[in-house]
Amino acid sequence: MTTLIRLEILRTFRNRRYLLFTIAYPALMYFFFIHAYSADKLAGGLPVKTYFMVSMATFGAVGAVLTGSAQRISLERKSGWVRQLRLTALPGRAYTVGKIAAAAVTTLPAILVVFAVGASQGVSLTAGQWAGLVAALWLGSFVFAALGVALGYAAAPDSVQSIVMIAYMAMALFGGTWFPVSGSLESFARFNPVYLYNRLATFTQPGHSLDTVAVVGLAAFLAVFVAAAAALYRRDTRQA
Repeated sequence: MTTLIRLEILRTFRNRRYLLFTIAYPALMYFFFIHAYSADKLAGGLPVKTYFMVSMATFGAVGAVLTGSAQRISLERKSGWVRQLRLTALPGRAYTVGKIAAAAVTTLPAILVVFAVGASQGVSLTAGQWAGLVAALWLGSFVFAALGVALGYAAAPDSVQSIVMIAYMAMALFGGTWFPVSGSLESFARFNPVYLYNRLATFTQPGHSLDTVAVVGLAAFLAVFVAAAAALYRRDTRQA
C-alpha cells in the first residue's frame, strides 16, 4: 500500500494543473480578497487577512483532493487499471485507504503556500497557532479526500468533472470561502462540511478554543464519506 501511496503522490506533484489550480490560484485569490476588503475590518470574527488566508487554504485543499482523486479514480475504472489491481494481492480496503491518504498528503502544499503568503502580508499568529492551523486543516482535508474517492466510484468518466465542480463550488459558495456566512444562511451552512472546515480556525480568536462542534461534524462527514466510498467500491467490484 505504501508503494501505491508514493506513486499517487508523485503523479499528483507532476501534474501542472495541480500546481496551477490548487497551489498558485488560491494564493492569487488571497491577494484579491485582502485588497477588496478593508484591512482594519473583521470577517467572521477574524482579521480580514487571517480569515481569507484560512478560506483560501481550505479552498486549495478541497480542490486538491476532490478534483484530483475523483477524476483519476473514474478514469482508472474506465481504463481497467482498478480491475487489474484487484487481481493482485492488494486488498480492496488498502486501495481505498491508500487513495484517501495520498490525496490528503497533496493538500499540504496548498495549505503551506497560502499560509506563507499570509505571513508575508502581515498575518501575526503565535508559533502554536500556526502549527495548530496547519494540523487542523490537514487533518480536516481527509474528509474531502474520502468524498473525492466516493465521487470517483459514483460518477462516470464523462460526467465526473462536472459533478465534482458543481459540488466543489456549491460547498465553497455557502461555506464561507468567498464571504463570511451569517444570519439565516449560517443555520443551513452548519450542514456544509466546507463551513465546518473553515470553522477550525476560530481558535485563533482571542478567548476562543477549538470549535468542537465543527470537529464532531467533520468526523461525522468523514464516517459517512468513508462508508460511501467503501460501498461504492464493493458495488464497482461486483459490476466488474
